[in-house]
Amino acid sequence: MDHEVLKSVAEQMMTSGEVSVGGKTLRATRTGSRRFRTVRFVMDGVEYQAIEQNPEKPSRWGQLARDGHRVVQVRDLVSGKYVAAVVDGKVTEYGRR
Repeated sequence: MDHEVLKSVAEQMMTSGEVSVGGKTLRATRTGSRRFRTVRFVMDGVEYQAIEQNPEKPSRWGQLARDGHRVVQVRDLVSGKYVAAVVDGKVTEYGRR
């Protein structure tokens, strides 16, 4: 997983309405009633979705978002599993130590 791409996608998504990745410019959209930012992108041939963290969730990621940090969750769209989180430009991959 390319951490630089994840950092770039998260930063662009949170600061503007467009995300440029792999030579393509993608529009960040808003989800349902809560209006969280989201964007789908391809990295290394795999499609992912970056989603702004819901600050009302009782998780540590939700707490960071409540504290004013920029938290973006990254989900693999094929498996449906969350694979990483990006907090203020720092990537944490799930399932890796």
